Formats: sequence, C-alpha cells, structure tokens
Amino acid sequence: MAYETILYEVADNILTITLNRPDKLNAFNGVMQTELIDAFDKADRDDDVRAIIVTGAGRAFCAGADLSSGADTFDRDARRGPVKRQADGKVDYSDPNVRDGGGQVTLRIFKCLKPVIAAVNGPAVGVGVTMQLAMDMRIASEAARFGFVFSQRGIVPEAASSWFLPRIVGISQALEWCFTGRVFPAQEALAGRLVSKVVPPDELLPTARALAREIADKTAPVSIALIRQMMWRMLGADDPMEAHKVDSRGIYSRGRSEDVKEGVTAFLEKRPAQFRNKVSADMPDYFPWWDERAYK
Repeated sequence: MAYETILYEVADNILTITLNRPDKLNAFNGVMQTELIDAFDKADRDDDVRAIIVTGAGRAFCAGADLSSGADTFDRDARRGPVKRQADGKVDYSDPNVRDGGGQVTLRIFKCLKPVIAAVNGPAVGVGVTMQLAMDMRIASEAARFGFVFSQRGIVPEAASSWFLPRIVGISQALEWCFTGRVFPAQEALAGRLVSKVVPPDELLPTARALAREIADKTAPVSIALIRQMMWRMLGADDPMEAHKVDSRGIYSRGRSEDVKEGVTAFLEKRPAQFRNKVSADMPDYFPWWDERAYK
C-alpha cells in the first residue's frame, strides 16, 4: 500500500511511523485509520523491524479527528449512510459501520508483536492522545499538549480508552481529564503518569531512538513479542494463576529454544548475544494462548 497520510521508514531495525498531514495538524481521518492498521500489519510481518516509534510531522502529534465535515463529523448515518436496523427500528449495533475507527487502530496496536514508543512532539488531542494508549511507552516534548476533549464536543472517549486510560493513570486521574475535557501541558501528563519522560523538543526523537536501540540491540525478538502480550493481557486477568499458567508455558517453551542457549552462553562468555529466532517463524505453539484453538 502506498501511504498518503503517514510515512513508514525502517532504519537499523527501528521503524518510524510519522503521522504526515502537517497542514492539518495531522488530523485523523479514514485514510489514516486504514494506513495505520496496514502499517502495523506490515511491521509484524517484517523481522527486520525490532521496535516502532510513532511521531507527528510538523508542530503537532495529532490534533484529533478531522473536523472538516463540520457538525456531521461524528454522525455516521450522515456521512456513510444509515446503519442496519432491527425489525423494531432500533440500531443493529453489530453492524460493522457502527464501529469506532480509532478503536480499530488501538486494537491493532494492542495486538502488535513489536514494542511501540510514542514520541509526542506537539499537541495530541482526542484520538491524537487515545491512539497512544495502546502504545507501550510515551515520551513527550516540552511542546506537547494533551486533551481528552470529548465531553466538550458532546461525545464520549473512544479508541477503547475507557479500558486503557484508567489502567495507565488510575481511575480518578482518568475521570478528571475526561470530565473536564481540558487541554493540559506535558508536565501534567508526566505527573499523572500518562508519559514517562518530558524532554526538550530537539531531544525527543534521539531519546525515543535510544530506547528503541537498546531493545533492538540487546533482546530476543520472540521474547519481546511474548512479554508485550503477557503484560497487556494480564491487565484483564482475574487471578494471578492465569499469569502463572502463561508464564509456565513461556518458561518451558523458551527454555528449550536456541535463543535461550545463546543468551546464557553469551552471558557466560561476556559477549553480546546473537538471537536467531524470528517472530515470523518461531513463536511457540501455545501462542496465542487467549485463543481457544491454542489449547491442545
């Protein structure tokens, strides 16, 4: 796919995805939705991609949904035609056209097998901030601004943020930001644990790349893919026994792998490890464990 609204650049095992509508402050539209999903599909298939950075072109990260349709921006019936109705006239909410576009992006990021770092270079409002919540780490420029502005637009948070945001920052902080809908600076985002670092603008991408480089150079790709899914999915587990089951599968299957033999040997020989197992070919047979078909 040729991209219109994003840039996709791989260098030294690091993929940088840049939201690229700078004249529109990288506002999110249907084309960007499709392209972001395709980019993460492509990244998962490419063993040369060891880590992903997402940032914005120009002075914004993403100013939220493209509001060029005016008052009809969020009216799906007006923009796409009426969704399916049941016999009694009520909306058939199983109609795929009801689905939130931002949520489709965050769910795809959630399933990603590579670590994802948000490098927030400027304003990130609405879907511009909720799309980041499925990313693993968020680093902000001092110029960044954040806003869960939905209540001020008469709508509700989207992109599965009602699941992600309280898990990241806690329920009280999540509700304060969503109730007020106000835009707040990077330092408040840091204090509220939405971002892990705030750096000067010229240090943003170097900081993100240094973190991505550490992951790409020193770790086993299959282990990273498993760790990412283990951590995220255990947020919804109702008992630590669920984590124990998955941990045990991972320790058993990975313990017999060539990667582990190499990792231990490299440590004993005091040299960098050269991990050979690939995400595209060497994921263990219990993966994906949340899919019933994985249990044998």
